[in-house]
Amino acid sequence: MELTQLLERLCALDGISGDETVAAEFICSQLDGKCEYSADALGNIIAFKKGEKSSGKKLMLCAHMDEVGLIVTNINKDGTLSFGTVGGVDSNVLFGKRVYVSKERHLGVIASKTVHNLSKDEKKKALSTDELVIDLGMSEEQAKKCVNLGDSVVFDSQFLRFGNGMLKGKAIDDRAGCAILLMLLENELKYDTYFVFTVQEEVGLRGASAATFAIKPDFAVVIEATTAADIPSSNGAKRVCEVGKGAVVSYMDRRTIYDKELYSLAWETAEECNLPCQTKTMVAGGNDAGTISVTASGVRTAAISLPCRYLHTPSSVISESDLISTYELVKHFAERIHLL
Repeated sequence: MELTQLLERLCALDGISGDETVAAEFICSQLDGKCEYSADALGNIIAFKKGEKSSGKKLMLCAHMDEVGLIVTNINKDGTLSFGTVGGVDSNVLFGKRVYVSKERHLGVIASKTVHNLSKDEKKKALSTDELVIDLGMSEEQAKKCVNLGDSVVFDSQFLRFGNGMLKGKAIDDRAGCAILLMLLENELKYDTYFVFTVQEEVGLRGASAATFAIKPDFAVVIEATTAADIPSSNGAKRVCEVGKGAVVSYMDRRTIYDKELYSLAWETAEECNLPCQTKTMVAGGNDAGTISVTASGVRTAAISLPCRYLHTPSSVISESDLISTYELVKHFAERIHLL
């Protein structure tokens, strides 16, 4: 399976934070016969693949399995569902979206007051999640037979190729990182390497803390998707990074100041391998590096990310060329880390 096909398979799977089982089962099916792996109590998948030799250093490559989504908090008298968000979901992107509720995947539509019933003041304000409900097309009695409080809600979103080499889908953050790790595991490795697929990143980097404590690596590389705000209304530093300009190597975000030697090595690797590369022009966001880098006695950590428009929506957008070049950079960068 080639990289984009693998990403498409992964994005089609349901797996919001705390409910990653379906995604985890697929990932395990791809690991069978290729390496040693196990799942910890939280649900992280920790894989180890022997290389041609050991460098004497423990390197951990990490991507998170979970995606943002919603969770059912009440079944209302009219049969609609109230919900909360799981992870950073902007309520502005929710109205009118199709979703699937519970493991049985009951189709629903996110709804609110119709526009002609809104006051002038209400029309000027963004809707909050408290003003939105999920319409299942059912009565209260029917809904109670199908849905329980705490059920997961995922976006209904088709993976599509469009435009000039663009890919659109849900959960690209961070199934793209998972796809890259799985493709790396298809190769024979020069050095022993740990591959970790974490849970609950979107709600506080929780899985990565447990996995890192178990492995106690010397080095870690987080493979992520990061916000690209390269739309006409954004200028200068506010564009953050740009789709189509290669992998993003971060020097700092709101959770982590990255290892400076690793940061320089990533850039040197990109240059030597003739791979496009960029950095984030704003100190923003965060990822599993925020907890990995400070676990146990500390871990020297780098992040290589895929620029992604409309992150945490049903229609995240990346460039296929960025996906491929990010994979190539991670592959060569990992080998060079072992030589430090």
